[in-house]
Amino acid sequence: MNLLKDKRESLLAPLQTVTGIIERHHTLPILSNVLLSRSNKTIEFVATDIEVEITATMAAEDTEEAKKITVGARKLFDILRALPEGADVGLVLQDKRLQVKSGKSRFNLQTLSAEDFPRLVVGDEAGTRFAIPQKMLKSLLGLVQYAMAQQDIRYYLNGLLMVIEEGHLKLVTTDGHRLAYASGEVVGKNLAKQEVILPRKTIIELSKLLEDTDDPVSIELSAAQAKFSFGNVVLVSKLVDGKFPDYSRVIPQNQPKKLKLERVVLLQALQRAAILTSDKFRGVRWVLGEGTLKISCSNTEQEEAQEELDVSYSGESLDIGFNVSYLVDVLSNLDVAEVECGLGDGNSSALFTVPGRSDFKYVVMPMRI
Repeated sequence: MNLLKDKRESLLAPLQTVTGIIERHHTLPILSNVLLSRSNKTIEFVATDIEVEITATMAAEDTEEAKKITVGARKLFDILRALPEGADVGLVLQDKRLQVKSGKSRFNLQTLSAEDFPRLVVGDEAGTRFAIPQKMLKSLLGLVQYAMAQQDIRYYLNGLLMVIEEGHLKLVTTDGHRLAYASGEVVGKNLAKQEVILPRKTIIELSKLLEDTDDPVSIELSAAQAKFSFGNVVLVSKLVDGKFPDYSRVIPQNQPKKLKLERVVLLQALQRAAILTSDKFRGVRWVLGEGTLKISCSNTEQEEAQEELDVSYSGESLDIGFNVSYLVDVLSNLDVAEVECGLGDGNSSALFTVPGRSDFKYVVMPMRI
């Protein structure tokens, strides 16, 4: 049976969309496969890791017969990628094999039954539904995702808190040492307040798949799942079951010492100083005084780095330490000319914001140096 015939690029695009969540090594062999589901005028490419499922749809020639099979995703992807640009490709089912044909090339791939492919069951219960532009969600994710924890025993920190409240979408991440918050307005009717925790993998895949366009992404949140629909892509994700920390209590309210800093100048100074921090102890020291901010660090080999920035500041002096990686992360992911830094004393967290905006906040705890 001829499953599909099209240009190489037309097949590569949906396959590349879904294969990002497929792990290299699985205890279940079928999780290394992509499900090809053929109906009248479309073919769906589906991949899952049990927690997240991504479906990409492409148009196909009309056919009478519906058919579903699964085949090794990486092998199929590598074969298509290795074929010449613009090549015509045919996918043909023969017995229990999928033959990939292009010109005089032939590849016969083993298939597994589609009946054994574990689909996520999409719940019917009414949840919160709203839509925002793709580029807005992509931007909000970019402002916070770097502060997610990685493999923390507090599993709920290995993800992102999504809050719908008063017509706003709020995204929060924290690893226990820093916290990032970003918000934007959403379109939807009578949106009730809802909080969900999305897994780290879901956030990484969404960030890769969303485009910088005004085209909408439709979001549906239920008690156990989140569903994102945009373009020809549908991503369904299980939610993390846990209690996220109260982020509003972590964000400092009244920081007496405030200074505006040129983002790129500060970033470059920190990147230079970071060269001489020790790999294990990434500490950098800030000494704030009349009109100057001195940034310094040293390592176990008695090497030292010092940077000095002119700042508009005339308050009390301050000596405080930070993990330099946490500062570089936030400055690298912002796309603004200036940042504002609010400071308390040497034991208080610092608050980074964007002047004139309340939709972004970044909190970083101090460290002893």
